[in-house]
Amino acid sequence: MTNFLTRFCLCIALGVSSLILMSAPVFAQEPDEVLKVNTSLVQLNVGVVDRQGRPITNLSRADFTVFEDNVAQPITEFAPTTSPFSLVLLLDMSGSTQSFRPTLKQSAYRFLDALGPDDRVAVLAFNEKVKTLANFTTDIRKMASAIDSAEGKGETHFYKALNFALDLLGKEGQRRKAIIVLTDGVDTELKKLDRDSAADAHSNEEALAAVKPEASGALNAVLRAADRQGVTVYPLALPSGDPKRLPFLIPVQTAVYHSARVRMQTLADRTGGRLNEIRRLEDLGRVYAEVAAELRTLYTVVYRPTNAQAQAGRWRSIRIEVTRPELIARTRTGYYGR
Repeated sequence: MTNFLTRFCLCIALGVSSLILMSAPVFAQEPDEVLKVNTSLVQLNVGVVDRQGRPITNLSRADFTVFEDNVAQPITEFAPTTSPFSLVLLLDMSGSTQSFRPTLKQSAYRFLDALGPDDRVAVLAFNEKVKTLANFTTDIRKMASAIDSAEGKGETHFYKALNFALDLLGKEGQRRKAIIVLTDGVDTELKKLDRDSAADAHSNEEALAAVKPEASGALNAVLRAADRQGVTVYPLALPSGDPKRLPFLIPVQTAVYHSARVRMQTLADRTGGRLNEIRRLEDLGRVYAEVAAELRTLYTVVYRPTNAQAQAGRWRSIRIEVTRPELIARTRTGYYGR
């Protein structure tokens, strides 16, 4: 919290200067690197590491080549790793998180401590409803106060909350965007559907075969909305939703918890994020800090698909390469044509 308090004081000291700077551009970058995105473009947030997993943050537009369906695509816009993000910090305030709220909040402060000065953050809490605790701001005091005020109990309407967050991000215009969501992922409405699908199963194998988690309409609606904006999703998965940690599950329960975790993995994979599994609650602060640090290593690459006549709804695979063969680039694997 030391760094957090230091930045808190700096925010006050720099208040007058901030008023002078309010008219400055959103992106502090070279003229040819201004990020402009519209619905006919595909936006990718891209992480690049070396063989030892160390992030590489000094590449330029010329270092990247994007392939869609194995065909090279023209890169139209590029933003370096220093460009700011609009971020939604989404906190699960359902009944399953009541027992460790102080740990949850202290851990979320660690995320704020690692932000860039121009990152804009909105703090949302959800259970059966979604509540905006702080709209997008660069004011760390407002973010911290919002986290501190987060309370609630009841059901978990996870995908409703994700849709709400995406709608909010849609008002942020031409900025890089991400959602960091802490939850066990067991959505109350999908839980009921999964139970119905696996109701007649007599074994775990039969239960898992009966449920098709990736075919979920709620999941795919979120993925389509994230695709349109180029939003990267980082799920922080609480141990209470890990089927491997829940002994003596009956087949229906196995289907519910396994499906919830598969959907969270799909959210991360399809948006270019990473599923962060919380093994112990004491690790929560470290994981938040790691996600914030990873965001600081992402480039954004935008391209216009050359096959504009491709059939709507067809899967289009994406691959990205860098000029240095010893480096590894990671982004979302593709999208469904629109």
